[in-house]
Amino acid sequence: MQGDPEVIEFLNEQLTAELTAINQYFLHAKMQENFGWTKLAKYTRSESFDEMKHAEILTDRILFLDALPNYQRLFHVRVGQTVTEMFRADREVEVEAIDRLKRGIEVMRAKGDHTSKGIFEDILADEEHHIDYLDTQLDLVEKLGEALYIAQLIEQPSS
Repeated sequence: MQGDPEVIEFLNEQLTAELTAINQYFLHAKMQENFGWTKLAKYTRSESFDEMKHAEILTDRILFLDALPNYQRLFHVRVGQTVTEMFRADREVEVEAIDRLKRGIEVMRAKGDHTSKGIFEDILADEEHHIDYLDTQLDLVEKLGEALYIAQLIEQPSS
């Protein structure tokens, strides 16, 4: 099925964002694991995998529309050095994604591509959930301070 070029451009742009987020979240998870923040590392790693699922869905849709998914580009990967920097960097990715998804939904609605619109709406719901999580964590860091916040992320080895 031949897809609309503007819709395909939005799908590919979101695919680029998902591929970038996979890398950013995975790197943050590995850094968190290295720092001993095992609870946070598990969560961040699962977010990376969620982004991978989004990338797969977008890839399938682009191929269905007889277009080529662009796996050759990434946006800038933002790497935080502290827990606060990581949360802020990840939040920036989500804010940009939400804006892109909302714009894409409007274009897809106007073009009558309800399936692509539905895909974007589903991804939007996931991204809104993630930004809510990040906002909550940033609020906790602000209230508790980084040291106390990090202390609750450490799991003691079982004996």
